[in-house]
Amino acid sequence: MQIQRFDSNDAVATHHFLAATYGTQLRIHGGDKGYRLVHQRVDTGPFALATIDQTACLDIGVGDIAGLVVCRTRTARVARTCDEVTHRFAPGDVFLGTRPDLPFTVRWHPGEVEVCVLDLAVLAQVASTAPARRPGRIRFTDIGPAAAALARQWRNTTTYVSDVVLNNPVASTQPLVIGNAARMLAATALTVFPNTAVSDPTIEDRRDASTSTVRRAIAFMEEHADRDISAADIAGAAAVSLRAVQLAFRRHLGTTPMAYLRRVRLDRAHHDLVRADPRRDTVSAIASRWGFANHSRFTARYQASYGVPPRETLNA
Repeated sequence: MQIQRFDSNDAVATHHFLAATYGTQLRIHGGDKGYRLVHQRVDTGPFALATIDQTACLDIGVGDIAGLVVCRTRTARVARTCDEVTHRFAPGDVFLGTRPDLPFTVRWHPGEVEVCVLDLAVLAQVASTAPARRPGRIRFTDIGPAAAALARQWRNTTTYVSDVVLNNPVASTQPLVIGNAARMLAATALTVFPNTAVSDPTIEDRRDASTSTVRRAIAFMEEHADRDISAADIAGAAAVSLRAVQLAFRRHLGTTPMAYLRRVRLDRAHHDLVRADPRRDTVSAIASRWGFANHSRFTARYQASYGVPPRETLNA
């Protein structure tokens, strides 16, 4: 995880910094004497979260960005233009800064914006497009939320990731935690913004949703529970589509592949707690190692499964 802070009133330095950070060509116009930009960013690899505050009215031309960019205006007003269509956003609004492969321009009035940059590959870990056998790239068909209320869901998700994951010095260093957070952001983006991902199973998916698929998937999870694996990885190991493996788990176990994987990891955390040394080990460190970033949720889940809080197991 890399943490960046940039604070400058030098327009040339700001231009170079933003172009290098976001890996794209920029054209920036505007900004009078005394203009200042403050940029704080946490980059985990599969996703980055940043807050950017600036004091001028800027016109910015943006080239291709290798990722999905979701923006939330905190105090600024923003007008975004792409293919001669302009959308205007006020403080509190959530929108897609990019629709991959399409350049755009932004008029950014003074104020703060929150930006999430998500690796496009993460989208394919949580959803796919039809047809199932040859899934295509997921495309977003609008830059605004499918419903106004969904903007709150995006805000809640980024707040959770920022507060519970990135601000946790133990959890934020664990690959399983970061991978889970990336897929949470991807799943939320697919829920919030209209897109071409589909969830209805095909005839082939229904045929493949068998007990043998479940057995292959479980064997893969048991062997690779300590790795950052996704539902797409599980489906690949079971030699079926993503929707088929999801349907198989619902049909035969009444759960989802990722929920089953969390149960496997909970068992591994229990195993580690039983054998841990309370003088050196902590519940938080063991939980984070197995992908559980939220201590209170881990404690509740653990106690529901084993009848005692995890600290009691550690100290036994």
